[in-house]
Parts: sequence; structure tokens; C-alpha cells
Amino acid sequence: MPNFIFRVGTPDGEIVERQIQAMDMTTARDEITRQGLHVFEAKRGSLSLRDLMPRTSKAMSTERFLLFNQELLALVRAGLPIIHSFDIMLERQKNARFRQILTEIRDKVKSGVAISDAFSSFGDLFPPIYATSIRSGERSGDLEGVLRRFLKYQKLIVNLRKRVIGALIYPTVLVSLSIGMIFVMLTVVIPKFSEFYAGFGAELPAFTQFMIGLAFLLRSNALLFLGALVLTFFAVRRWSSTRLGGMAFDRFKLRIPLAGGILHRFGIMQFTQSLGTLLSGGTPMVPALEIASVSVTNQYISSRIAGIVQNVRQGETLWRSLESTMVISDLAVEMIKVGESTGSVVEMLANVSEFYDEEIEARLSRMVALIEPMILVVMGGVIALLLYAFYLPLFELTSVGQN
Repeated sequence: MPNFIFRVGTPDGEIVERQIQAMDMTTARDEITRQGLHVFEAKRGSLSLRDLMPRTSKAMSTERFLLFNQELLALVRAGLPIIHSFDIMLERQKNARFRQILTEIRDKVKSGVAISDAFSSFGDLFPPIYATSIRSGERSGDLEGVLRRFLKYQKLIVNLRKRVIGALIYPTVLVSLSIGMIFVMLTVVIPKFSEFYAGFGAELPAFTQFMIGLAFLLRSNALLFLGALVLTFFAVRRWSSTRLGGMAFDRFKLRIPLAGGILHRFGIMQFTQSLGTLLSGGTPMVPALEIASVSVTNQYISSRIAGIVQNVRQGETLWRSLESTMVISDLAVEMIKVGESTGSVVEMLANVSEFYDEEIEARLSRMVALIEPMILVVMGGVIALLLYAFYLPLFELTSVGQN
């Protein structure tokens, strides 16, 4: 991805150099403007080894980035200089891609670039909240405190995702096995039954004939159906990767029974945790609100929150602006209102995050407890229906023989 160099003015009146990695100049300029900076000069940077390396995989996992920040915090707490800290971490870094990135960051810092600018020059490779938090720590001289707060934020998000994934493993395996069993019955067992009934020469019930026809259709066109499913999957994925498609898909996900409520609360928790982390690090409200809205993975919630930035910039209270989005719960709005009235917004945001973290875990447990029997009932009903369709002729033949 190309690298672009900007000479910009900060809200504090400073003129600094920023590097942004983006697909084109327009995207890079939009990113700089979103950060509240004024562009004086822009140019494309020279290609580096990073630009020539393949992009087939992520540079680092969330867990690797978490480990990196834990190590960096420990080294900073020990009083080691940043350059020396990077040297130590590079010695034991086994991931070639991440090692290259850390090497470039270290070289930028050596040349006089601020640590926050070195990280932000990689564009969306690192979360926007990270570079902003580091910048706040540089200005306040409390880099250790900023890293500690960011680690708390990151651990909360990572642990919640692990709990969600862990809770969905069993239902996913159950559904997969059930679908596999139904597929085998339709493509293998049912055709065998049809051959068996053909020897009697009797007329089969309409429902049985329908199931036999469906089984042979699926068996003879299995590759076609599989290809259609794969194409549909990639088409939906491509559509959801666009701005309008992603927003519509994320809005649809919020309306899914059971899961929608969890996703909604997770979006609120992401926003309040990000905003609280930024404000506690000394970031002004408007820039913190801009970055916190981007940190929400649900694009619909993110866009609704981003739409109130101008209102807050013009002096409207945060709680009233959030209330107008219609995506922030009444509880969160009320707690933020109390925080603004008492001057304890950061504490209230932390309380909202902790409340929804516990709420998500409780709802997740209830959802899994409800989904498992529902899957068993539905799949059991489908299998019972298949068995009924193909044992029904036996019952009819038996009753005819008795008569």
C-alpha cells in the first residue's frame, strides 16, 4: 500500500509531518482531515520493503498486538528508552512481517519522528485509538499510564471475543453435524429406499415421491448447489465490504433475534470503552469522539455516532447528542448525563463499559442455553420427517397385506 507524507497543522498550532498509508492520495487526505489536522503540503512517499511485501495475510493477530503492548509497557515501566525497548523486542520477534513493521517504526523514531506519528503512518494497520492514545501520552509525559489504559481496553475486547467464540463452538459443531447427517440421508439413504420400493411396484405416497425427487435432484446437482452456495457467500461478502452494503448488513445484524441484542450492546461497550480510554489520556472531546466512533466495528452504530461530532463541536452536550442517535441505550445516555453534570464522564463511561460487559456475558449464556435445545428440536424434527416419508410406504404395504 502506498505511503503519503503530509505537512500539517495541529489544533495546538504546531506544524508537523505525518505519514499515512492508504490506497490513494484522496483516502490519505480524508484520513488526515478526519483527525482534525489542516493539510499544508502532501506528497507520495518512496516505496519501502513494506510496500513490496505480499498482503495475503494479516500483519499480526490481535493477540500478538496485545503481547507487544504488554512487553512495551514492561520495558517503559522499567525506565528503558523507547529505541532500546524496540531493539529488545525485535531480537525475539519471530513473525517476519511484524518484525519489518517494528523495524520501520524504530527507524522512524530514530530519525526524530514521534512514536505516535510512526504508528499512524501505517494507516489502518493499527487501531486509530492506539496512535491517538500514544500521542496523548507523549504530550502529557505519561506514556506508561496511557499504555496501561490501552491494555485494559484491549484485554476487555479480546476476552469478550474469546468468550463469544467459545460459547458458539458447540452450537456450530452441532449444526454442522446435523446438516451433514441430513445430507447423507438425502443423497445416500433415500436413493437406497427408492430402489427397495421400486421392487414392489406399488404406488408411493405423494410426500414420499416428493422427497425421492428432491433427493435425486440434490444428488445429481450436488456440485451445482455447492457452487451456488459458494458464489452466494462471496457475493454477500463482497457486497457487505462496500460502505452502503456493510452498513445495511450491520443494521440487519442488530435485528437478529437473540444475537442482535448482544451485538448492539457490544457496539455500545466498544464506544464507551474507547471514548473513556481517550478522554482519560487527555484527548479533547471532539477528536476522542471521532476516533471512538471509528473503533465501533458495527458500521451502522459507528455512522450514527460519527454524525453527532459536529453537534458536540458546536457546544451541544454529549448525552443529548448521543440520545439523538437512537442507537445508544437509555441507560448509557442517563449515566453519561450524570457524568457530565458531576464532571465524572470518564468514570461513568467506565461504569457503562463494565455493565455491558457483564450484560453481554449473561445474555450470551442465556442465548447458548436456548439455542442448543432449539437446534436439537429442529434437526430432530427434520430427521423425523425424513423417516416418516420413507417408512410411510411400509406401513401402507403392511396394511394392504393384512387386508
